[in-house]
Amino acid sequence: MIPVSSRWLGALPLLLVAACQPHRAGPLPASPDKLRGTWLQSTEETSGDTLLYRPNTYRFPPRRGRTGFALGQAGRFTQFDAGPADGLAAHDGTWTAPDPAHLRVHIADGSTPDYTLEIISLQNHQLRLRRRATKR
Repeated sequence: MIPVSSRWLGALPLLLVAACQPHRAGPLPASPDKLRGTWLQSTEETSGDTLLYRPNTYRFPPRRGRTGFALGQAGRFTQFDAGPADGLAAHDGTWTAPDPAHLRVHIADGSTPDYTLEIISLQNHQLRLRRRATKR
């Protein structure tokens, strides 16, 4: 008969692996198709390193310099940065999805280094992301 403490030792590696997985605030989309469209950052709802985006049709409170991006078909990406006269400056690029939780972004004009968007959740028209520099 195996002592009880030895049984728990056998489960310890599984518990450690589970504890090291990134925390997800909600469900991930089944595919990047669910992310297609234009998303603007809701800085009022952004917390720490988790960025919150809403569809561009959302009724945001007035604010200058709202940034965002558009995710299009066939890997098309447009990044929207604050532009002159309270407008947006668009930078075209591409995206790829190495897995369901990440999008790699490349801006064609080189205005921004390549980066990765980690998808934390997509629910109730709220997209939560973390932006990280892409490792080369």
